[in-house]
Amino acid sequence: MSDQMVMTIVRDAFYYVILVCGPLLLVSLVIGLVISIFQAATTISEQTLTFVPKLIAVFIVTVLLLPFMIGTLKTFTIEMFTMIAQMGPIEK
Repeated sequence: MSDQMVMTIVRDAFYYVILVCGPLLLVSLVIGLVISIFQAATTISEQTLTFVPKLIAVFIVTVLLLPFMIGTLKTFTIEMFTMIAQMGPIEK
C-alpha cells in the first residue's frame, strides 16, 4: 500500500464524514445561533432553552436525511471493499 493510496483513503473518509455529519452540525449551529440571539434580546438565560430545540431539530433532520446518510456510507464502504479486492492477496 503506497503513501498516495493511504492519503486517498483518508481524504475520502474525511469527505464522507463531512457529507454525513455536516447537515446535522449545520442545523444545530443555526438553531443555537437563533436561540442565542433570542436569549440576548430577551435576557433569558435558561440552559434548557438551547438544548431541547437543538435536540428536536437534529432528530428531525436525522430522520429526514437517514436514507441519504445510509446511501453515502454504503457508497464509501463499497469503494473500500473494491479497493481491497483490487489489491489482491498480501505477499509475505
